[in-house]
Parts: sequence; C-alpha cells; structure tokens
Amino acid sequence: MLRVRSTRGVCAGAVDGANNLTLHTDKYQINMMYAHWINGTDGEGAVFEAFFRKLPFGNGYAVFAGLERIVEFIRHLKFGEEELAYLAKQEENYDPGFLERLRQFRFKGTVHAVEEGSLVFPNEPIVRVEGTIFETQLVETALLNFMNYQTLIATKASRIKQVAAGDILLEFGTRRAQEADAAVWGARAAYIAGFHATSNMHAGMMFGIPTKGTHAHSWVQGHESEEEAFLAYAKALPEGVTLLVDTYDTLRSGVPNAIKTARYLESIGKRLGGIRLDSGDLAYLSKEARKMLDAAGLQDAKIVASNDLDETLIFNLKAQGAKIDTWGVGTQLITAADQPSLGGVYKLTARKRDGQYIPVIKISGNPEKVSAPGKKNVYRIMNKSTGLAEADYMTLHDETAILNGERIKLFDPVHPYIHRFISSYEAVPMLKPIVVDGEIVYKLPQLEEIRSFHEHQLSLFRPEILRKLNPDLYPVHLSEQAWQLKTDLIKAHQQ
Repeated sequence: MLRVRSTRGVCAGAVDGANNLTLHTDKYQINMMYAHWINGTDGEGAVFEAFFRKLPFGNGYAVFAGLERIVEFIRHLKFGEEELAYLAKQEENYDPGFLERLRQFRFKGTVHAVEEGSLVFPNEPIVRVEGTIFETQLVETALLNFMNYQTLIATKASRIKQVAAGDILLEFGTRRAQEADAAVWGARAAYIAGFHATSNMHAGMMFGIPTKGTHAHSWVQGHESEEEAFLAYAKALPEGVTLLVDTYDTLRSGVPNAIKTARYLESIGKRLGGIRLDSGDLAYLSKEARKMLDAAGLQDAKIVASNDLDETLIFNLKAQGAKIDTWGVGTQLITAADQPSLGGVYKLTARKRDGQYIPVIKISGNPEKVSAPGKKNVYRIMNKSTGLAEADYMTLHDETAILNGERIKLFDPVHPYIHRFISSYEAVPMLKPIVVDGEIVYKLPQLEEIRSFHEHQLSLFRPEILRKLNPDLYPVHLSEQAWQLKTDLIKAHQQ
C-alpha cells in the first residue's frame, strides 16, 4: 500500500500547524456547521454526491484521480489547538461550546468512490459522502479541491498519451505549476494516466515515480565552448547521457558536438543516450538530427523534445513525420492551460429523517444545473456480446432490478423518447466503499496498480469514445425510477 510521507505543506500527514489540513475549507462551511450546532441539527443525516457537469478539453472521457489524498485527508481530520485558537479569533465570535465540539470532532461518516484511474463521465457521482450534516459539510471543499485538480491533470495526461502512441512521455511541469502541491500531485496524476517519468524529485521520492532529467542551457553557457560542456557532462555522468543541443545552433554545432561526445563515450565502453531539442522547428530539426545521428552510427540515440508541448502539437508533429522518441511535457500539462479547472460540484441529494432518506433537488434556471435527487448508485453496463462498456447507469440506492440482471431501459434523460432496451449485460458497481462509519476499509493500491488499472479501463471502451477529435458521446443514463423521482420533485417545487 502506498503511504504518503508527511512533508510540511505538502501531505496531509501530521495534525499540527501547517500540516493539518482540517481548515483547508471555505469559511461558509464552518459557519454552516456552527448554525447547525446552534439549531441542534448538527446530528441530522445527509448524503452528498460529487460530480462534474462537463468533460474537460472537449474530451470523450475524464480520468478520476485524487482518491488517495482524499483518504489521507479524512484519516487525519482533527481540529488541533492552533486551529481552535484561530477560529476563536474570527469575527463570528463562535460560542466556546462550539469550539469544544470541534475539539472532539472525528469523521464518522461513510464514503463511497470510484477507483482511481477509472474513466468517468458527466453528471454521475464520483464520490458519495454519507453522514451527519456536520461532517459531510466539512469535507466538501478539500474533497473537491483534490478531485478537481488531479482528475483534470490525469485527463490531460491521458489525452497526450493517446496521441503519443508508444513514445516515452516525461512530466516536466514543476517550475510552472501553481506551487508545490500542484507539482507533486500533478506528477502523480500524470503517471496514473500513462506518463513514464517526472523531473520532480520530491514526487519521485513520495510516490516511487521514475525520475528523468538532462541538463540546462546554463551548463553549456557556463563553459568556454559547447564541446567542452558536453564532454565535461559526459565524464561526470556517463550512463545514458542526453545532451541539450540548441543553446547556440542545433544543426551546425549542437548535434555535431553531441556526436563528438558520443565518440568519447564509445572509447570508455558507453553509448550516447540521446539529444534534446527545446526550441525551433521541432519537426524539421528532429528529422535532420536523426539523419546526422544515423550517419554517425548512432541509430540507438534517442531524440527528446520539449518546448510548450501539448496533445495538439504532438499530434501535428507526428503527422509531419517528426523523428521524436521522447516528449517532455511541462506547462501545458501541469497547468491544464487550455482549461485550468474541472468545475466539479458537491450537491446534497438526500436528508435523513426518522431513519429514512428524503430525496432533495436543486432547481436552476440553467437546465444542466438541475441536480438528480436521491442517494444513488452507479453501474457500468458491460455488453456481454462485445465485452465493451455500453453505458453508465444511475439508480436509486434501493433498486434491485439491475442487480438481478433484469432487462433495463436506457434512455436519454434530456430526450427520453430516445431509448433502447438491454438484457444481456453485466452491471459493474462503480462506487466502492472507502470509509465506513469512520473506518477506512479500502486498501489503497500501489501506484503501479492504479496505472495498470487505468490502462485496462481504456481497453473497455470503443475507440470512438477515446479519440482526441470529435469523440463520440458516451451515454450516462438514469433509471426509470430515478428519472421519475427527478420529474416529480421538479413539479412539486414549481407548483
């Protein structure tokens, strides 16, 4: 089981000072908790579901990531003395009894979630939190923060992986990431989705991700000549040397000097690992450099490319016949530059009264923001004939027809007249128990297992769903009972 080491300001490890993420929340959560406590409703039951409404990047799917950090956050939820002292200074002037209530707080709720690396789709619960309103309200902000960012980066990385085919992918984004947390957890999310290594040593140490690196332009600038710089570097680190060849002139000096260095390496029984291109016309330069390396008998030397790459640039470079073996992707990946937020939400779907769940709904002037009420389960409908995912299907938590393999109706919730029936299927539950009554019951898998799981997930979907351009729409359906409940509640609130 992968355990995240406690590193100040990065991991939710210890429970003191900056390491304690309990107050990693919006103030209105604390104020609502206080209002519930004042009104004596803090022990009432509630069900919240976290989901997103729209796929990022125009993609056909998203890749769920962030569960491990959510689990570690819940594991260490505790109001320490520093947190309580800080709350005591707030303008709301919280009653001392409330602060004492927080001092005794421990999360005793239940969490179900999709497994990391799963392909997920709009409007279906990715995480479901059940417990008292006091505790379910507290975890909202952090849960969304972890889920939204890591899912976004994993999805971006998966898009890049799809266009890079069998090439090597390196995550190079640390210096452009939005602070340390984004760099290390973004590197982890990218690795889940198929990247092969990261430049971030901290992420490598924390998660066991392979680390890779070459050298900077400053190394070349700091020597009397490029040839001297390359030779000095090769003497210091002779194993798998990769040389950055564009400091001065890629084809007139960089590659020729790399070839001279390769000759030195051969003299001591080593081989040049490769060269790196970081500027210029990468398609042209890579093709010319490949010719030069091959002519020098260095067919095994790899060409690494970087310079603000993303899935579109990689796709176009490959279409132009670029001779690039390894892609170093940084800014565009770690910041998800073309869509820097996922927009996941956390909505109350049911309240518990007298031991029974009462479904609740949020109605909006924007139809896409009308929530699906009730505590729900999500199933992936696997077609027994093809072995592929047919649709995702949301039911109310107490429905049994799908568990019995009965014929079900799949219909578009926006245009319900568009429908079909399916009877030869396997219903795979998507929401797994993670925390039950405050106890963590889910064994966090090793990162390599999550990575392999994601790769297998991709094989369960039609290529049309996975393609980069104009992906086909994967259907997400409500059961007839869930759809009818939503319709009834909309009518009830509009009378």
